[in-house]
Amino acid sequence: MLTRSWNVCLEDMMEAGVHFGHQARRWNPRMAPYILTERKGIHIIDLTQTARLLSEACDLVAEAASEGKQFLIVGTESRIADIIQAAALKSRCHYVNEKWLGGMLTNWSTVEMRLQKLEELESRAVTGFHEDSDREAVALGRQLAQLRRQLGGIRYMKSLPDLAIIIDQRKEYTAIRECTILGIPTICLTDTDCDPDIAGIPIPANDGSRSSIQWILAKLALAIREGRYDNDRISSNVE
Repeated sequence: MLTRSWNVCLEDMMEAGVHFGHQARRWNPRMAPYILTERKGIHIIDLTQTARLLSEACDLVAEAASEGKQFLIVGTESRIADIIQAAALKSRCHYVNEKWLGGMLTNWSTVEMRLQKLEELESRAVTGFHEDSDREAVALGRQLAQLRRQLGGIRYMKSLPDLAIIIDQRKEYTAIRECTILGIPTICLTDTDCDPDIAGIPIPANDGSRSSIQWILAKLALAIREGRYDNDRISSNVE
């Protein structure tokens, strides 16, 4: 049985700046139900709604993790690349924190071939490409570096993810669209300029602040880890 020890505290969210939305003139009217007020031209997010939806998202990912499901965390802004990677590694999730390649999910067979190429080059790099000419070795080294950069976060992803966590809904629209086409459920941070209707579970939150993103992802990662622990424990008992 899942422990569900994650606590969603309004005071902690305020300290992390989760409640700060965008300038009121940039808002999306569909976010109206999640906006508490306007202060000095800035929309303030209703954190009671954030707490409710974040708790719902945590329950969902914990349950999915306990069933052995696989997750993909997406956030390609360079300023948060380290946050995305850290959360993914802690919770044993796949991630994309560089540029989203169009068709990464909808053209999965092609991506699989590129992952195989990455694995092949990794193996050859162990010997330093000694069997190739200097020019070929340089070219292969560059190709390897590019593949690591683009696909490093999904190098162990053997099939499409069961659920995607999307940071910065507007920037990652292509990723969300691919998930929608394939029927992959999404959890999205939705700031006041976003459309909450395109997310499976929208989490109203400041998507422009490192502290806000880090706080939200920490809760989701904790829920996934607890679900993973539950799954591992059950598997051990069965064995």
